[in-house]
Amino acid sequence: MTGGDIAGLIAAGVFAVLVAFLAIPLIKLGRVFDETTSAIRDLSQNVTPLLEETTSTVAQTNHQLATIDTITTNVAEVTGNVSALIALFAATVGGPLIKLAGFSAAVRAALRVSNPRRGRK
Repeated sequence: MTGGDIAGLIAAGVFAVLVAFLAIPLIKLGRVFDETTSAIRDLSQNVTPLLEETTSTVAQTNHQLATIDTITTNVAEVTGNVSALIALFAATVGGPLIKLAGFSAAVRAALRVSNPRRGRK
């Protein structure tokens, strides 16, 4: 064996050790890729039911909002009816009460004029 052969064997041994050191991170990187693939598969399997539940929840919420809209419309209608009833009551009862108050004021004024108090001058 010559010196070049020995140098070649040493270089080959160093290269083999270098390949072994580089193979370990590559194997670990391969495992990371396998885990990532597994995680993505699990995620895609779990996202579909989650999206279906979300769609169902949104549909139920929209139904409830439509019901609340109907209730709000009915409350607004009842409020308008009560307001009209109060206005009618005020017009029906208020006019005669004003006339009665005016009449009673006139009667008091007439009684004061016809019966003045004695202590006044």
